[in-house]
Amino acid sequence: MNIQAQNNFGNNRNNRNTYNNGRDAYGNQIDPNMQPDSFTNDSTEIESAPPKLYQWRVSENLGNRIMSPVDTVALNFQNMNMEEGMTGHYSILGNMGSPRLSHIWADRQYDTAPTMFLEPLTGFYKRSDQMVFTNSNIPYTNLSYWPNGNKITGEDRFKAYFSMNVNRRFAFGFNFDYQYGRGYYANQATSNFNAALFASYMGKHYQMHAAYNNFYFKQNENGGIMDDEYITNPEKKAEGSKSYESNNIPVRLESSANRNHNMSIFLTHRYRLGFTREVVELVDKPNSNRKSVELDENDTLPVVVPKDTIRREELVPVTSFIHTFKLERTRHSFKSQDLDSLPPALLNLDETSDSTVRLSIKNVFGIALLEGFNKYAKAGLTAYVSHQYSRYTLMNPDAELLKPRNIKFTEQELYLGGELAKREGRLLHYNINGELGLAGIAKGQFKLDGTADVNLHLFNDTLRVKAHAYVRKTLPSFYMRHYVSNHYKWDNDFEKEMRVRVEGEIDFPLTGTNLKAGIENIKHYTYLNSKALPTQASGSIKVANATLTQNFRVGIFHLDNEITWQKTSSDVLPLPTWNLYHNLYILTKIAKKVLNVQLGADVRYFSEYYAPDYAPALQQFHLQDGTNRIKIGNYPVVNVYANLQLKRTRFFVQLYHVNEGMGSRRYFYAPHYPINPRLLKFGVSWNFYD
Repeated sequence: MNIQAQNNFGNNRNNRNTYNNGRDAYGNQIDPNMQPDSFTNDSTEIESAPPKLYQWRVSENLGNRIMSPVDTVALNFQNMNMEEGMTGHYSILGNMGSPRLSHIWADRQYDTAPTMFLEPLTGFYKRSDQMVFTNSNIPYTNLSYWPNGNKITGEDRFKAYFSMNVNRRFAFGFNFDYQYGRGYYANQATSNFNAALFASYMGKHYQMHAAYNNFYFKQNENGGIMDDEYITNPEKKAEGSKSYESNNIPVRLESSANRNHNMSIFLTHRYRLGFTREVVELVDKPNSNRKSVELDENDTLPVVVPKDTIRREELVPVTSFIHTFKLERTRHSFKSQDLDSLPPALLNLDETSDSTVRLSIKNVFGIALLEGFNKYAKAGLTAYVSHQYSRYTLMNPDAELLKPRNIKFTEQELYLGGELAKREGRLLHYNINGELGLAGIAKGQFKLDGTADVNLHLFNDTLRVKAHAYVRKTLPSFYMRHYVSNHYKWDNDFEKEMRVRVEGEIDFPLTGTNLKAGIENIKHYTYLNSKALPTQASGSIKVANATLTQNFRVGIFHLDNEITWQKTSSDVLPLPTWNLYHNLYILTKIAKKVLNVQLGADVRYFSEYYAPDYAPALQQFHLQDGTNRIKIGNYPVVNVYANLQLKRTRFFVQLYHVNEGMGSRRYFYAPHYPINPRLLKFGVSWNFYD
């Protein structure tokens, strides 16, 4: 079954980007075994065929396919480029493309970026397992553009995605993404760029996925505004005037900037061995005469279509030999002349010019006994070994006395891993993956992760029950253990972190209900303290959370709700107790039912808490100073919008932060960093199939 590339406006799920274990971004189960390796017809032979395509991602270690929906969903399209996330889950610095941190603990990804400097940039940076591959019978292109504001303070983002098949098995394409945020506050401009090439080959025996990514991040740092009263009490600061223009509010830094460059080459391929079996199909004969026989005014005989019998052989794979390779180079730099406003200088009293580079090479070799080759093979079993070499280049703390200017560290990791997975069928699926460190810094580390879901047919719909658990004993990342710069220096001998988490989820689309709850215990939690220095907590920290998504519909009226509650046992892991999202809208079709219309307003809110502060010289969030702590939150952000879709074109108009200047005016998502003022946003996305 091929996924038709057609418009989808009525799906009332909020996109949380959770492509996990065959679940799509909207909570639907996608069975990868329902997707063919390729189309049965060679795409070069198709003339005037309706567009058909399907898309998937691949896991980074073993290259397993994870099917994902084609990006044609128009519902809530106005939220897809928001820095604070679809439902407002992120602490942000305001400007598009700047660092962010989820204030929902369950959403924080654990050591998924190559360096800690890229962790806050995951709104733009994408890992190899987030690359989308496409198989289509005709070329597919998506163009998206978000122009907001003016040429002085506005924001622009342009994305292009293209994929085409050379034949029914080999496809290639490119991805282009450019963000430019001038900034509504001084010295806040961002410029992010990504260019990617990808290719896939889905043969009967040999299968391959390859991708090349090049990311550039440029971010000016303003250190936040000088005084929060420019936002909370503007009449006082403006000496009787109404307020300051946002870009005229004094900021703490005037000549500071962070730069990051990430390049990666990713290849995963496998060779499948198995046996062939004969398959018999009945298909309509070409040019068959489909005339019906008339009986009277109301009745006709059933149409009889002549059939052809086609016999073909198909491969039943039994064993796969897997190899995955990844080369990645990441460079981070920070330059500043604002030394009076930064922590004390350690190396240079005149200016700051920090830099560090990480180079890594990873290989994974595996062998898999595949699921479903006979009636007794109810699950697939994979064994693999992975090796990673990493080299880190740091500044030499004694560079004035010793040469060379830089010093290098190397680390090696050797893991033995295994996976037991059941992905076929509709009732039960599970996946258990474990890794045990054998040598290098991996020795003594282990990871065990498991998911399971049961799908029950109930009232002509599917009730999904899912469980997820993991146990991880891992060493804190290299940069939390070793780092040298002009303002920070540390060399830590940390204990391994121990994390244990259990969570469950119930999803019932018929009633628009999704309930997810979990609890996690963390021992030796590693964090950045109030001086932005890595520290390990003594004892254990417990975090509990629950999220209820409940959507209501009466005719064309919809109310979507998401409520998250969480509780932490320690002040070194600050979290808001409540996070709310509500979206009230009408959904209908007009203009002879060819124009889909969504009109509404939504609100984001989180309760007060001592949110993490931000250190520009590290590009990291850290605990606030205990003597000058401030709370943020308890401020709703309201947007109104019109979101429309005409055939293959989606577009919206949104009045963002319509309630600016009302209530407490405490519109901060990070201490001393206000979000953008009221502004009019636009966006458009086109899909082309030719």
